[in-house]
Amino acid sequence: MNLKKFCLMAWLVLAVTHAKADIRLPDIIGNNMVLQQQSRIKLWGWADPNEKISITTSWDNRVYEATGSRDAKWTVELQTPAAGGPYAISLQGKNRLLLENVLIGEVWLCAGQSNMEMSGSWGLQDIQKELPQAHQQELRFFHIPKTTAAFPQEQVKGEWVVCDSNTLKTFSAVGYFFGKNIRQKLGTPVGLIEAAWGGTAAEVWTPDSIVNNNPVLKKAAGLIQPSGMCPYIPGSAYNGMIAPIVPYAIAGVTWYQGENNTDAATTYRPLFTAMIHAWRRAWEQPLPFYYVQVAPFRYRKTNAGALLREAQWQCRVIPHTGMVATNDITGNVNDVHPQNKHDVGLRLSNWALADHYGIKGIACKSPEYKSMQVKGTKAFIKISGADGGLKLRGDSISSMQIAGADKVFYPAEAIIQDDTIVVWNISVKRPMAVRYCFTDTAIGNVFSSAGLPLLPFRTDQWVFPGF
Repeated sequence: MNLKKFCLMAWLVLAVTHAKADIRLPDIIGNNMVLQQQSRIKLWGWADPNEKISITTSWDNRVYEATGSRDAKWTVELQTPAAGGPYAISLQGKNRLLLENVLIGEVWLCAGQSNMEMSGSWGLQDIQKELPQAHQQELRFFHIPKTTAAFPQEQVKGEWVVCDSNTLKTFSAVGYFFGKNIRQKLGTPVGLIEAAWGGTAAEVWTPDSIVNNNPVLKKAAGLIQPSGMCPYIPGSAYNGMIAPIVPYAIAGVTWYQGENNTDAATTYRPLFTAMIHAWRRAWEQPLPFYYVQVAPFRYRKTNAGALLREAQWQCRVIPHTGMVATNDITGNVNDVHPQNKHDVGLRLSNWALADHYGIKGIACKSPEYKSMQVKGTKAFIKISGADGGLKLRGDSISSMQIAGADKVFYPAEAIIQDDTIVVWNISVKRPMAVRYCFTDTAIGNVFSSAGLPLLPFRTDQWVFPGF
């Protein structure tokens, strides 16, 4: 072997050896990231077994130590200070990594299907108006590409970027308006992680063991209509898009999904409940979960939307959750994608500010049905959360129905008396049930004094054929 070939082979061996020795990080940990403030957080990655790693944080110049395991993995816990930055984190093993422009603040996961995925690239005018002033150094994005897996993964592709007129165009509009308001109200940096996939059912975001070990949920999962645009196997999106970021500390979750579970609407409550608890177990904390009730839309299965919204409303009893109503802001009931993402993001952020951060004076809860009392031919509907009384937009209350014992519903006359709605119809002599906006396409026009829409409701529990 001549000297030239020997030197080349020796260089290749050294290069391969060095590459194997390098400490490595998942993409979620990198330049421009936002770390959750005042928390014990984890950094993790890969390295040679027994490789010693020193991690130094510039906010306190403290040195943390980690060691590569026999599985070539390492992890370390750090204590973060109050919001601030930018900071740097140095990692020294057999190679050196330097993470720069790191902020400390509030980190939120924005997940769901297409209404969460929608961005400025979809032609949203709300975002087009934001572009001239989009550069916000203390607002950061991490977009997770659509990924599935049969088993939980440890890595997902992506990078943290600063919000500007370019990065905003392709990031979740709902997430952006949520994060912008949080940042402005708290005065802290905000990091947003987007994990959204249009057309997905909640089953694909739920660990498959939960779905497959529950006969009711497994049967409902069989109703998912496979398409060429999205996955349908339970757990597949969770494994590919959620599991890889689970060690990353977050403040909470915002969720906009449900449209693709309407065919099995009556099982959405146990499914969504199980999904929330599964995510909380994964993060080992009772993450706040703020979600959006699906908007009016003409679904192919009649009453599917009304029942799905009811299931979402029932989930509000889960601790540390909050639901945003959208029955007032859709512009076209033949379009499953309402264009108004500004108000959705704002309402989600108000839930977080009031409920999670404890800021007083912020209205987040929509008024909702409390009880019904019948007096003669009239039903008196008591509404909770209507401090200051209910407000009507328009000449008369729309989408109100009333029925007697024959279960035939008639369009109702209705008037507002402070926090009570009086409902009647001359054809119903003895009211038995009242419904408000309890159809797939009904748009509401009753509001709280704070401008939040009255939630759709029904006072009966009569069975809908086909569900």
